[in-house]
This record gives sequence, structure tokens and C-alpha cells, in this order.
Amino acid sequence: MAASTSAEIQEANESQNRELVLQITHMLDTGVRGTSEPPFSPLSPEFCIYKVPQDLRKLNDKAYTPMYVSIGPFHRGKKRVETMENLKVKYFKMFLEKADLNLEKLVSTIRDGEEKVRRYYAETSTITSDDYVKMILLDACFIIVAFLIFYMPTEKGWECDEEDTILRSNLRHDLSLIENQLPFFVIDGLFNLAFASYSDYPTFTWLAFRFFNCYNTQKMSPNPNLKIMHFVDLLRTFFLPQHDKLPKRNRGQRVEHLYTASQLHEAGVKFKVNSSKCLFDLKFTNGVLEIPCIQLKNFTECFFRNIIALEQFYYPRDRYVSDYICILNFLIDTTKDVNLLVQKRILVNVSGDSNTVATLVNNLDKHASVLNTNFDYCRLCEDLNAFYEDPWHSRKATLRRDYFSNPWRTTASIAAIILLVLTLIQTICSIISLPSI
Repeated sequence: MAASTSAEIQEANESQNRELVLQITHMLDTGVRGTSEPPFSPLSPEFCIYKVPQDLRKLNDKAYTPMYVSIGPFHRGKKRVETMENLKVKYFKMFLEKADLNLEKLVSTIRDGEEKVRRYYAETSTITSDDYVKMILLDACFIIVAFLIFYMPTEKGWECDEEDTILRSNLRHDLSLIENQLPFFVIDGLFNLAFASYSDYPTFTWLAFRFFNCYNTQKMSPNPNLKIMHFVDLLRTFFLPQHDKLPKRNRGQRVEHLYTASQLHEAGVKFKVNSSKCLFDLKFTNGVLEIPCIQLKNFTECFFRNIIALEQFYYPRDRYVSDYICILNFLIDTTKDVNLLVQKRILVNVSGDSNTVATLVNNLDKHASVLNTNFDYCRLCEDLNAFYEDPWHSRKATLRRDYFSNPWRTTASIAAIILLVLTLIQTICSIISLPSI
């Protein structure tokens, strides 16, 4: 009886797969992507792809919303990304033409991993099993083909036209959003399955590193032991120092206060660009604060917001990027701080005026809960605060702030000092010239 039941289940699955193959074949023939209503799927504690909560989203909705292409279930079917659905079908056809497997095998493979894929998402999806499998196939193959078009030689048959070139920067933006992800394992698995016999092809991880190379400032190389959940997780990895150099964390310890860059500078702290390519590598020794150079571009806010959102939920006790933004937020409060760091070549501002940069940094970590701060940053802030609060340094800061904060005050202060000295000299001379009694 048990054997009969197993056979029936297998036959039902094969029948379901055949039906979906027919649906996808029809879609390829017509270029139209169909939809239907799905069953409820229970929420899993394994999720790592999230919908951004409203208190974060209201700060800048555009920073979390795809502009051109929807990947995964969260933005599926929305009007602003509809135009890319036809391109997905076009790329899917290209994938089938070059892949070393047929449509039946593709459907069967994705169906087998469907539940695992669903467990990656923080919100349950109401998409039917057939539509879910179809969505994964289209989105995963779209990404694979796009990466191959961008980075494989034309002699391999992956030609890049003007439309594809325009797509590249837009796709890089949309694939950096936490709500717009597919699990990395499903894309990587499809790539390996489709091109296993192509010995001259790179790995999909290599293609992903190449695609996001502009963020890989430390020039990390693909590591077979590297665990990647999705593309936002990969971007976060690019910023982390080597594993054995990760800062220690103390439960409950966090930075509550740090003086601004201009305040520290007035107290005698010297600012210097750190040559390290790891943004987290802040050092304070002998009165010199070294900070790696950071470029602030139009996409900087979107980039950091999505990594912070990932850390908020998946890495609550390892919020290394969030820690860095927190320190930056303390250092930068006004345009005066921005101008100082730009002058010291620590900030490269290509996104707008100084006020825009100050506002951007001050808003980045709003509504993000803080459990702890890494030990190195806590110690750094303690040392900087202690330097500023040293009586000699604090008096120096007061003098600079009250008497030498701008050219007019400096001129007036110097004039007052000269007048005081001349008055003192005149007084002494008058005393000396008095006749002795």
C-alpha cells in the first residue's frame, strides 16, 4: 500500500511538471507571462530576505524599491517593472538555447527546491506552486544570462547590444535591494546544472564578483568556502575585514556619544586618510585619527540602507556596517564637519552640497535598533572623548571656537591681543618714566 501511495505521488508530481512545461512553452511562444492565485505557505525561521518595515521605508521609499526589474515575489506584478517581463522571456529563450539541459529538467529541479526557496523569504507568499516555480526560473535565468552577456566574450555567443549596456547599471541598482532578491543557491545551482559541461566557463560566483566589482574595494577573490545568501549579503561581505580580524563584540556595550569632527579638530585631533581599503579600519594614535577614504555618490544612500536593513534583522549582533555608519553619524553633524573631512580628503563628495551630505549621513541609521557596538569602536570613541575632555585640549577647543572660529573673529582676536600688548607696554613705559622720589 505504501509503495502504491509513493508511486501515485510521483505520478502526480510528473503530471504537474508536464502541465507547467506546457504553460512555460506557451509563454515562450506568446511572450506573455501568466499569473494565478497561490496557496498559503507557512513562515520559516530561516528567512534572510525581508520586506523593509514602514518606519525605515518612510525615510526614503525609493531606496528600497526596484526601478526597472522585479526579482522574487515582493515586487512581482507591479506596474513600474512590467516592461522588463518581456526581456526576461527573451533571456530565458537564450538560456534554453545554450543550456545543457531541457525545460522538463529545469522545471523538475526548481520544483524540488521550491520549499527551500520559500523559506528564505520573511513574508509568506500567496503565489501558487506553478507560478512560483515559473517566477524562480524566469528571474534566475534572467540574472544568469545578463551576467554572461556582460562578461563572457562575444565568441561564446553572448553578444551585448546597446539595450544590454543600458541595463547593466540599472540592474546593479535593483539587485542591491534587500526586497529584490533570489537565494544565491538557486541561481548558482541552475548555472552549474546548465553549464556543467562547459569547462571554459567561469563559476557563477566569479560572475557575481565581477558584476559588483565597483563595491569590492578590498579586491576580494571568490572563495569556494564563502557562504552567500543573496547579493545584498555579498555586498556586505565586501566591506568586512578578513575573518580573523573581525572586531570583537561585547554584549550590551555600545557607543552613546562622540564629539563631532570639527569639535575634535578644534581640540587638536589631526585627521588623516588611512590607506586601508577596508572602511572599518579607523585608528586613533598619538592625537591622529585615521579614516579610510569614502566616496559619497548618488547611490550611496540606497546601498547602505539596504545593508543596514539586512543587518537589522539577520545580523543583529554583528552589525559591522551599521556600526561604521553610527560612528560616521557622530563625526558628521553639520556642513562644517563635512567640509573638514572633504578638505582632509577623507570624504569624496560627488552627490551634492555639504548640507545634503550631512543630512544623508544623519538619516542613515534612524529607526535602526542598536544592541551593541563592536569593541574596537567603543574603545576608539572612549579615547577620542577622553582626548577632547582633557583640560588642556578642551581649553584649546574653547579658544578656537570662541576667538578663532572664522577669519573675522581671528582678525578681531589678534587685534585685541595686539591692543592689549601695546596697552601693557605703554603702561610699563609710563611707570618707568615716572620721576623717582
